[in-house]
Amino acid sequence: MTRDHHATATAALSLNTDIGEGYGAWVIADDDALLELVTDANLACGFHASDPDIMRRTCQTARERSVAVGAQVGFRDVLGFGRRFIDVSRSTLTNEVLYQLGALYAFASVEQTPIAFVKVHGALYHAAVQYESYALAIADAVREFDPNLPMLCQPGTSFSRVMANAGLRTIAEGYLDRAYTADGLLVPRGQPGAVITDPETAARRAVQLAVERTVTAIDGTVIDMPVESVCIHSDSPGAPALAAAVRQALEAAGVALRSLAGTTVAAGD
Repeated sequence: MTRDHHATATAALSLNTDIGEGYGAWVIADDDALLELVTDANLACGFHASDPDIMRRTCQTARERSVAVGAQVGFRDVLGFGRRFIDVSRSTLTNEVLYQLGALYAFASVEQTPIAFVKVHGALYHAAVQYESYALAIADAVREFDPNLPMLCQPGTSFSRVMANAGLRTIAEGYLDRAYTADGLLVPRGQPGAVITDPETAARRAVQLAVERTVTAIDGTVIDMPVESVCIHSDSPGAPALAAAVRQALEAAGVALRSLAGTTVAAGD
């Protein structure tokens, strides 16, 4: 559905990033720089990326910087970075998501950084949009772990509907470094223009999402996109520069930055 641009004030917006996605000696992003800029950290839980050292260190840094921590769960696929489809039964997937939530809970509890939300990573998210059994397995795991945990979801998707029908609270999420199709879905990564790397473009999109509650698709169509949180992927080229430009633009537009744990971040903090 499309509509004309018109300003609609948004009281607050969360700025999140997928983070902790290294493994052992391998580092994929400047996590420390990103944690200075975002309000929420979607922390990988060890299946598609991350390890015990990274999880504990990230929880500690997030607490020191008043950044809320969410569990980023994915397929058991470190070699493929969770971006390959895996055929798995509903019961096994439920247990694998529970396993990841439990791993992060251990470190989050020790570092006094409660898990504030859940986000699904990469190929598992796309599978959950395409196959209801995958979405139901994720919903089963979250309800069994903590039915009060909200789910980050792309608005208007079947995944979002399944989560809501399962009684879970959903938080609508937009993407600043990924192009949209005219039907409101993400352009596949392998296609030209799918990943946005220009900080000014990402900043303009952030303000458009926050103030006008729309996004401009890759073909120029303006579509409704009312979101509560916007994401920058830590593995996007120049992610810290994107995050810095986005935060500056949102603050200049008078948009309050608020974590998904409910903490408002003062301008310039």
